Amino acid sequence: MLISRALCRSWLSQVAHRCHANAKAPVLRNRHNSGTGSCRHFHSNRRQSSNIKPAGGEPAGETNSSVPKNNVIKAVAFTGAFTVGCFAGATILEYENTRSLILAKARQARFGWWQSRSLADRDYWTQLKNDIRRHWDSLTPGDKMFAPILVCNALAFALWRVPALRNTMMTYFTSNPAAKVVCWPMFLSTFSHYSAMHIFANMYVLHSFANAAVLSLGKEQFLAVYLSAGVFSSLMSVLYKAGTSQAGMSLGASGAIMSVLAYVCAQYPDTQLSILFLPALTFSAGAGIKVIMGIDFAGCVMGWKFFDHAAHLGGAMFGIFWATYGAQIWAKRIGLLNYYHDLRRTKQK
Repeated sequence: MLISRALCRSWLSQVAHRCHANAKAPVLRNRHNSGTGSCRHFHSNRRQSSNIKPAGGEPAGETNSSVPKNNVIKAVAFTGAFTVGCFAGATILEYENTRSLILAKARQARFGWWQSRSLADRDYWTQLKNDIRRHWDSLTPGDKMFAPILVCNALAFALWRVPALRNTMMTYFTSNPAAKVVCWPMFLSTFSHYSAMHIFANMYVLHSFANAAVLSLGKEQFLAVYLSAGVFSSLMSVLYKAGTSQAGMSLGASGAIMSVLAYVCAQYPDTQLSILFLPALTFSAGAGIKVIMGIDFAGCVMGWKFFDHAAHLGGAMFGIFWATYGAQIWAKRIGLLNYYHDLRRTKQK
């Protein structure tokens, strides 16, 4: 999918945010920058081959036209459990991060003078570690969340290059509702890219929008939304393939990225976007996301198979849903925070 590059001027005027819409859509950009593309690929009716790569640059795989109903039930149950687990984990992570920050501030206030005096006496490796920490602290919140996601995607991309791991990658890092293993590939496939252009485009888009989303949501909530949206987009792909009896493999992070894009566009719908080569023609982010979702909807109706339009549409729906109801849902974590706090205090005693 090709997506636009936008500037969220309403609250972060110094940061340019770029996005990419579907392949059939015009390339969008802000008034000063151009965009590239990203996609979640969908493959069907291809034979497995260890020596020949398909034209799309993705791994070929053996597919079936029918999807077992049991696999669909597993996919739905896994999505629900995974989503609940993500937000519960994010709540606990938020508590621990806040606690660690408070303790670190207290230690700094108490022993900061001693640390400053002994700075010249530290060895090279300690100084290097401190330099790396200072550089990390200077990054934007979005970059801090983007970095580990990039590492995970890069690692999966590297594993695709190992011939001995090809069957493992096909089994666990591509989502196929007709396969024997259904659940965990729905998650792992959102970190999986076979071609260099695919991973570059997706990571470019994610980096462009991550800071806006993280500053709005907070890093823990952003992580829960990103991971849950990735699995939810895989579920939409599974349901679509099951409903149309067109099972096949799909992989890529763009379902999760579409949720980030849609969230930012829904939160700041008046952000102005423009079309590449036509900078004078501008329109709102709200209108842009509607066009993107419309193209994905058309792709599902028309049965276009080069991109996994159902996964794209599912990710966008998740992002808009969270922009609308996320604040109310996230507020309900207070009960879990209090319970975890009491449990932690009990264990310390």
